[in-house]
Amino acid sequence: MKTTLSLLAIMIGTFTATAQKPNYNLLIGTYTQPGVSEGIYVYDFDTKTAGFKANTVEKNTINPSFLTLSPDQHFVYAVNEDGKDSKVSAFSFDAAAGKLSALNTQKAEGTDPCYLIADEVNVIIANYSSGSIAVFGKDASGALLPAKQVIQHTGSSIDTARQKSAHVHMVKFTPDHKYILSNDLGEDKVYIYAYDKDAEENVLVAKDSINVKPGSGPRHITFSPDGKYAYLIQEMQGDLTVFSYHNGSLTKIQETTIVDKNFKGEMGSADIQISADGKFLYASNRGEANDITVFAIQKNGKLVYRSRTSTEGKGPRAFVIDPSGNWLLVGHQYTNNVVIFKRNKATGAITDTGKRIDVGAPVCFVFVPKK
Repeated sequence: MKTTLSLLAIMIGTFTATAQKPNYNLLIGTYTQPGVSEGIYVYDFDTKTAGFKANTVEKNTINPSFLTLSPDQHFVYAVNEDGKDSKVSAFSFDAAAGKLSALNTQKAEGTDPCYLIADEVNVIIANYSSGSIAVFGKDASGALLPAKQVIQHTGSSIDTARQKSAHVHMVKFTPDHKYILSNDLGEDKVYIYAYDKDAEENVLVAKDSINVKPGSGPRHITFSPDGKYAYLIQEMQGDLTVFSYHNGSLTKIQETTIVDKNFKGEMGSADIQISADGKFLYASNRGEANDITVFAIQKNGKLVYRSRTSTEGKGPRAFVIDPSGNWLLVGHQYTNNVVIFKRNKATGAITDTGKRIDVGAPVCFVFVPKK
């Protein structure tokens, strides 16, 4: 009897430990200068409870302000936003241990990279201050090869303070991976490039460009899960533009805003995300607003305003919906924390859980399953 009870206790203990084991790594990119951050942080995150635990920190990497994951989830790539000394870095990633290991760096071939994407063959970065795009190959180890293509944008727009020259803010694969979109805040344009991943030189070839409202400053774009619609947030005026998408072409179908009609303060639209079920869109506003606006997505792709919620911090540069869809995590660049909200899947509304991850200048999030 005692033996049976002992075995039962062990089994219960093992089951409990397994049930409580976090099932995702949460990687957080940060600004290390100036500030209290030391690099790229890895946390254990439990999608059932939004419980978290600090695991590892990859130090000695300057301003890893944006991260991306390779399709096989074995490698992480980071920009190093550092003016004329900017770089792009490669890391191997042990998902079981939650540990990054540095592979190498390459010159960014531009200044202040702020975004990057990766597939099986290439890593492509957006250099904000220099207004350029750089394409890097990879070797078998996941390390970066020297840039094989650099594209320089040269235009400007009407805001003489912020749009004197091109400022590439994003590169984004289209859902079919045949094209790459590039938002240029300085030019008020979205560029469309044909993408040949296996090309040795001309990986990107200009196909078209779309003009948006002068002075709006296109920042981030995202696609509906079915790939039929694209949503563009513009940083400088809070505009939100909806496009239909088909075979490398964007057609505007709606123009709206994330800003309350009575808001008169400093603007700073930032991030945009769509729930995995395609029902809701979320957009953050920095400046003096520090809030997230929620829209319902209609069957025709158009947006209907639902709610607006304070992010409970300053500088919501980035946020993410966790893989379960139950939680929305907001990183505050200036109050040095991540605020965790509970997300109502039926209404899209978010409510503060009171949970906080204290970390310096969190500005990017990547979830990776535990192995």
